[in-house]
This record gives sequence, structure tokens and C-alpha cells, in this order.
Amino acid sequence: MAYFSDVRPLERTGGSVDRPLRDAFRLPAIGASVAEARRRVLARLTEWDIGTVIRDDAQLVVSELFTNAVRHTDSERVDCELRVTGVRLRLAVTDQGSGNARHAGGAAEAPADTRGEGENGRGLLLVSALAEAWGVRPGAGGRGHMVWAELGFGPSAP
Repeated sequence: MAYFSDVRPLERTGGSVDRPLRDAFRLPAIGASVAEARRRVLARLTEWDIGTVIRDDAQLVVSELFTNAVRHTDSERVDCELRVTGVRLRLAVTDQGSGNARHAGGAAEAPADTRGEGENGRGLLLVSALAEAWGVRPGAGGRGHMVWAELGFGPSAP
């Protein structure tokens, strides 16, 4: 498992980060990697002194996006990046494979089951509810997809 980091100590002024913080990691595209991705996100955000609510929301978002990349693409690996700038946390999950275009990388379209009655399709509704913004774009070199979500935080965030 590869691990990339250019972490700097957290410097806060009024609840925002003075300098951008960034961390990235790569995991195999297997089910067990979803839990590892959550653990890594929690550890890094805790280290950066990000509030509990945002840490919890970020773990859920990463879990949903990572799960979609593993389930709905033929990727061998999945990349994850966390970036904190000012009062925003940006999470990006990138797969490398093709798959069902509706689900590839997590979210080419809105989920079909919007009533929440089925087992699948609710993850993107959760991402949409938790994130201030989210979207999907082609991966580097046009292969795969990068799905991103932004969470806001500030002085009032726990």
C-alpha cells in the first residue's frame, strides 16, 4: 500500500486553516480497503484538529465513494485525497477502471432508488446531504473517474 503526504502542522486562525493541508493515499480496490480508508481519514483529520462532526461526516463520505469505486469499476486500486483550505475539506476518490457508467467512480448520475427502499443507491443521497458540493469528472488521462465532495467547517464546528 502506498502512502503520500505533505502534511504540515495545523495552524488555525478563527477556525480556518492558514495554510493548505493535503494528504493522499492509494489502496487496493477490495472491500477491506473501505474500512482502511475510513481509518486513514479519521487519523489524519484528528491530527489536523478537525472537529468531530466533520470527521464523522468525512468518514461516511469517503466510505460511500470508496465503496462505489470498488463495487462498480474494474479498478485494481483506488486513490483518495484530502485537502483542507480555509474552512473547507475536499475529499476526492479516484478509480482507474471502467464499469457501469451510472455508478462508475461513485456518481455519474443520481441514484435510481431515491426512496431509500433498496439496499443500493442511498450512499450518494447521503453524500449529497452531507456535502456543500460534490461532483464527478474524468480521471487523469481520461481513464476512470474522480468523485469529489466538499465539507465546510468553521469556528462553530465541534
